[in-house]
Amino acid sequence: AVVSTQSGHYGRGMKQLKKYDPYWIEEPTSPDDVDGHAQISMALREHGIGVATGEMCQNRVMFKQFLKLHAMQFCQIDSCRTGGVSEVIAIMVLARKFGVPVVPHAGGVGLCELVRHYSMIDYVLVSGKIDDRMCEYAEHLHEHFTDQAEIKNARYVLPYRPGFSCEMTEYAVDTFKFPDGTYWNN
Repeated sequence: AVVSTQSGHYGRGMKQLKKYDPYWIEEPTSPDDVDGHAQISMALREHGIGVATGEMCQNRVMFKQFLKLHAMQFCQIDSCRTGGVSEVIAIMVLARKFGVPVVPHAGGVGLCELVRHYSMIDYVLVSGKIDDRMCEYAEHLHEHFTDQAEIKNARYVLPYRPGFSCEMTEYAVDTFKFPDGTYWNN
């Protein structure tokens, strides 16, 4: 009953925001409430507004449930919460099966360095598309990584070095490792 009330509320609230032409609403309810997302998604469909979610999901089973119930129109994988590259590729394949674009979440430390690989994998190996594809970029803390994320012409630049681009600089490790780093000892 509460979820139905929430979905009705989002439908009414988003109708008022329709004049601003929002593309999606992100995680409009508890991130693991698949049914709630489905109801909200259904309420927003008539307004042409999608639901983006998934950045808090840990595995393909959760994504499968979201996708089967049409509870997401944008699949937000998170590089650090899912079980690695194989799990993310499985999620990308599921998203493709359901016609849902993958839009990686990259709002935390080092996530920009990681998601550029997933965006490339989605384009080259899974979807072959860039339409409806976006990827977050946060302009901070890149200096702590040896292979920093770079943006040109509103697109991530592919890394030049092998690996997953998550190696931290010696300075960052020496400064911030807990509890021995200099940051914690000052």
